[in-house]
Amino acid sequence: MSQASGSMITFRRPDGQELQGYLATPEKTDGAPAVVVIQEWWGLNDQIRGVADRLARAGYFALVPDLYRGKSTVEAEEAHHLMSALDFGDAASQDIPGAVQYLKTRAARIAVTGFCMGGALTLLALQNADVAAGIAWYGLPPLDYIDAAKIKVPVMGHWATQDAFFTIDQVDALEKKLGAANVDFTFHRYLAHHAFANETAVGAGRLPGTQYDPAWSQIAWDRTLTFLGRTLWTTEPK
Repeated sequence: MSQASGSMITFRRPDGQELQGYLATPEKTDGAPAVVVIQEWWGLNDQIRGVADRLARAGYFALVPDLYRGKSTVEAEEAHHLMSALDFGDAASQDIPGAVQYLKTRAARIAVTGFCMGGALTLLALQNADVAAGIAWYGLPPLDYIDAAKIKVPVMGHWATQDAFFTIDQVDALEKKLGAANVDFTFHRYLAHHAFANETAVGAGRLPGTQYDPAWSQIAWDRTLTFLGRTLWTTEPK
């Protein structure tokens, strides 16, 4: 496995405002594609930095925009407060495209992926961000917010059938909406709970209803990296 390094950087949104983000850089940067990684409702914490590092070790630039502007938490009540205060439209139309613009200076092809709240934002951002693909992990916005006709790139979704926050019925409805618009999408369903790919979602003190599942997480990651290899590399990575 190759090495990777990460650091905080500052970049501009399309409207000129600045924000920070965590950038993980692959060992081999020449020709490397890139991925924008969207946080869960906890904020830009060590776990989501770890996701970026994982992608960098697999050969990608990975940038996590700091949507909460420096705030993060381990408390569900505060996380709900931070998420409720977030302007989703602004994040999807400015923060995420700004991260894409920054990565465009380094990479020719870019994907966006997100977890929980970030999964919902991924689906919103696909309607206006200049990216080649998107992967949503157990999170989706209200269906009324999705204009499926605007999604022109391949989409992968990872969903938990035991998810109490984003129910599988909602996923089924999203699938129908994307299918009706002829979106190129692949959904995978796992016999798991919400946040099954978050290795910190274990033990007492975490949010009830979340549970890490290492087996399903590995399968979902294998599928994700195969999908990124197909959609982002003009030639397969060596």
